[in-house]
Amino acid sequence: MRRFNKILLIIIGTVSVVLGVIGMFLPLLPTTPFLLLAAWCYSRSSERFYNWLLTNRWCGEYIRNYREGNGISRQNKIAALSLLWLTMLLTMVFAVSLWWVRVILASIGVAVTVHILRIKTWQPPVDTPSASETLPQSQEPTAHPGQPLQKSHP
Repeated sequence: MRRFNKILLIIIGTVSVVLGVIGMFLPLLPTTPFLLLAAWCYSRSSERFYNWLLTNRWCGEYIRNYREGNGISRQNKIAALSLLWLTMLLTMVFAVSLWWVRVILASIGVAVTVHILRIKTWQPPVDTPSASETLPQSQEPTAHPGQPLQKSHP
């Protein structure tokens, strides 16, 4: 029975990753819940898949920051909202002719925008200068007005 549960969780996690990736491009399909579900499923079924997901270059940092309560970076918020409204507007103008469907789409867009804006904005840590950069630099000798510059020889 445990083997069946493990396989089932891997399948659910994989389907969730696929839906999450599709959701990156379709504004009506949420990305975050699917990726978080995939992380949960993988964490209980496959350490390899879990590590792959958390180290994935496209969504690993995003999932880690969200799960740790750090939030979403400003850059990701801007990208998500830009893509959301671009596809919403294109859909409302070119694909939908019924006014009430446009209103529903606009309402969904506003709700998703409010949700994204309410999530804490994560700021990456600022690089701290190394010890050599914080030490005072040796100053070059300067000449006083009317005196020639004299350099000491080591």
